[in-house]
Amino acid sequence: MASPGDPPGPDGTPGAHREESTAGAHGQEGADPRRWKALTVCLVSGFMTLLDVSIVNVALPSIRVGLHAPPSDLQWVVSGYALAFGLVLVPSGRFGDTHGRRSAFISGVVLFTLASMAAGASPGSTWLVVARIVQGAAGGLINPQVSGLIQQLFRGAERGRAFGLLGATIGISTAIGPLLGGLLIQLGGRQDGWRYVFYVNIPIGILAIVLAYHYIPGGGARRRREDMDPVGVLLLATAIFLVLLPLVEGQRWHGTGRWLLIPAGLLVLALYAGWERWYGRRHEPMVDLSLFRRRSYALGALIGMLYFGGFTAIFFILTQYLQEGLGYSALHAGLASTAFAVGAAPSAALGGRIVTRIGRRLVALGLVLVTVGLTALDLVVRLMPTPKVGWAMAVPLFVAGLGSGLVVSPNQTLTLSEVPISRAGTAGGVLQTGQRIGASVGIAAVGSAFFSQVASTHGDYARAFRHALLVNIAFLLAALVAALIDVLAEHRTRSASPRTPP
Repeated sequence: MASPGDPPGPDGTPGAHREESTAGAHGQEGADPRRWKALTVCLVSGFMTLLDVSIVNVALPSIRVGLHAPPSDLQWVVSGYALAFGLVLVPSGRFGDTHGRRSAFISGVVLFTLASMAAGASPGSTWLVVARIVQGAAGGLINPQVSGLIQQLFRGAERGRAFGLLGATIGISTAIGPLLGGLLIQLGGRQDGWRYVFYVNIPIGILAIVLAYHYIPGGGARRRREDMDPVGVLLLATAIFLVLLPLVEGQRWHGTGRWLLIPAGLLVLALYAGWERWYGRRHEPMVDLSLFRRRSYALGALIGMLYFGGFTAIFFILTQYLQEGLGYSALHAGLASTAFAVGAAPSAALGGRIVTRIGRRLVALGLVLVTVGLTALDLVVRLMPTPKVGWAMAVPLFVAGLGSGLVVSPNQTLTLSEVPISRAGTAGGVLQTGQRIGASVGIAAVGSAFFSQVASTHGDYARAFRHALLVNIAFLLAALVAALIDVLAEHRTRSASPRTPP
């Protein structure tokens, strides 16, 4: 915990960088010389796992033809991955904190590579669904180690730059997934092109495993088995499962009964919080709930959840509109979204460099730019509801991408700025779990608005897209409100701090 005399961190909270000094590193003195190479390995692997969230959407028609898959199995090819990914994030972060992040990272990459091999060789849709669930669990094992290793290997401004590269990776992987999927399907053909979507992970995974042994530092003291908090793991996994299941199954599970699972999940989550408080008085809990008493962490986690609710769903409805409404091929639909990635990559790198000076105001600026971009996108579709609209979307998507780069990585840097390194994996897992839940809520809400409008307007996809886009914008405005609350709180904190006499 920070003392009153500690200098304020980037979000204006006293002592935000105290953990850096207590970790024994001033600046980057004594830092691991392999840290940038280790980061490259982490980012490539993280890109591979996040890409598989979006790349499969454009492959579904090819999977349906190649495997004669029923709609229920196609839904599980997508939702099974997302569900397993979200379920294991927090326990995986905890496992990396307690047993060493390199071991957890390499185990995840090995499992992901094997599951990709099995998915590509699937003889039937049931086999593919199982492989995708294993893939999702492996992706959930890998990703908390990436944020944990950044916390472990980098300090100060370098940490911001590292998180900037991670933010660029997240933005590019989400936006470029449909394009890469379309290219691979074009190369492999309609019957078997979908297999290339999974096979492409195999050489990347093998290379990442070899390089991880060379560049990612090992070590990490093993703790007692009770420190893994098995009861807490079970309660949290149950709560996340109950909340996520009706969301990821929204297009297949009709009827109102599924929504009862969400309050049941919230009840189990309350039980989990009570258990962690009791367990924390005797042992080390899986998640230190005092993290949420830190303003930077609590508001940052909320911003991340709301932003991913609006951000991820953009590409879901965009590909639906272009492919189903305008008859675009998978490749052309993917090309239409690349402007977002082109904008996100440089702004994320820039955001990582300047976030420690500007703080949460940078995140607020990014959210404004994304909102402006999506509002302009609505106007483009309104004024040009023709097959040529895909090219006209480039400018507003580029603006939205610029804003996104100033949101994802700066928000992650600020949110984790006060987290001790020993808790970095767990804190990163909690943060990403919130993002997965936000993404699932966003896709469910935006998808519901889109498909209900398609049905009520007898196939007017342009109008449905604009209607659903308003839901995206609502999520972004809610995230902006949370960011502005933090900016105002930061201003009050700085105003109340005693000034040092000249």
